[in-house]
Amino acid sequence: MKFTAWRQPRVILWATACVVAIGFLVALEIAARRYGGVPGPITNQAREVVFAPKPGPLYGGLALMMVVLTWRQRFIAAGVAIGVDVVFILVRWAVDAEVPEGQFFGNGALWAMLGCAVVAITRRTGQERVLLLKGVGLGLLLVTGRKTGDTWLLITAKTRPTVFDPYVAVADHALGNPSWLAGRILEATAPIGTHVLDLVYAQLAVAAVAVALYQLRNVASERRFPRHHLVRTFLVIGLLGPAIYMIFPVVGPIFAYGPGTSGTGGVQWAVADLWPDTPPPISVPHPVTYDGITPRNCMPSLHTAWATAIFIHSRKGPRILRFAGTFWLTATLGATLGFGYHYGVDLIAGVVFTLTVEAALRAFDRGWDRQGVQLVAYGTTVFAVLLVSYRYLPMDMAAHPRVFGPLLILALASVIYGYVRTTRLWEPKAAPALQPKPQPEPI
Repeated sequence: MKFTAWRQPRVILWATACVVAIGFLVALEIAARRYGGVPGPITNQAREVVFAPKPGPLYGGLALMMVVLTWRQRFIAAGVAIGVDVVFILVRWAVDAEVPEGQFFGNGALWAMLGCAVVAITRRTGQERVLLLKGVGLGLLLVTGRKTGDTWLLITAKTRPTVFDPYVAVADHALGNPSWLAGRILEATAPIGTHVLDLVYAQLAVAAVAVALYQLRNVASERRFPRHHLVRTFLVIGLLGPAIYMIFPVVGPIFAYGPGTSGTGGVQWAVADLWPDTPPPISVPHPVTYDGITPRNCMPSLHTAWATAIFIHSRKGPRILRFAGTFWLTATLGATLGFGYHYGVDLIAGVVFTLTVEAALRAFDRGWDRQGVQLVAYGTTVFAVLLVSYRYLPMDMAAHPRVFGPLLILALASVIYGYVRTTRLWEPKAAPALQPKPQPEPI
């Protein structure tokens, strides 16, 4: 009987996913040590059991894990996390341990999640055990995803010595160099505009956790997760995006055409010091060598991709959540351009990328049909055509902006239209209200 249970398709799927995830983390650990000589995601995660971590991701993960707990269990888990952190703070104060700024606590959240995993294995059975382990896995995935992302960025910097920024900068003339325009606007609105957009850009994960908590608010009462939610889309975007970084390495306007930022990049590596005052000249592009520190993380813009996912998943929430999703997407687009982190064509690619990923996940959940296959195939084709155009047609795009600019916007609009039209067809139709049959009048 036990052997038969292990042969169930969902069990096999989950077992395969666990094996692939572990293999992926081991590969990243090896790559981090080989290319950067630094610990990888597994080591960094293990260190946070004792050493001072960044508290935000850990407490965000704990909040996600709590969706499977009752209110009493949530208070206990939060109390354990705070209590463990108080002990760690007192010990570090007693031994006068040096800790990085802003990393005084956070271990307690990790201890609470690991404790729930132990409880699930030793004190739960059946579906209750599975549900609790899923909750713990969800919380740890948020933290581990950040660790793997840092390792991926290191790998892009170490394995891609040249970048394609000149190609993207020339192609961006088709859109009127929006990063240069946004950069000047942001300078004019400093310091208020700068502080607001910097806060939005840096706290993207907070918005994601808020939307995810709303979507998962009924897990504890229904004792099951919804078939599709924001966390899944976030993880798939984070998993696939860095692979595109490796194919199309780009560092961004502020690094390739500006002064860079503290600790990375700089004029000595830049093609020219032009951003944001002078748009780059239209000349035949070529790959340029860049430093081994700055991540090649521009194509596509994953900040735009994640903000788009937040916008999509906030549409079915209350008005305040819909407003927040719209604000976060708008502010993120302004920040990515205004701070010089991305070109305009990066943002178009990021939106198309997200809509294709979201369509694929929804089609997988409901069962692949003709509309789902067509939408995913179309989004993938448009995304591939965009990358090929940026790489091999930048001079034509810059020379004919009145043709290629509208074509880029049209390509983006066509994917948005296809996504909205197809997903509306997938929405369950409300059953018509039954009308009472007419009754004969009494005589």
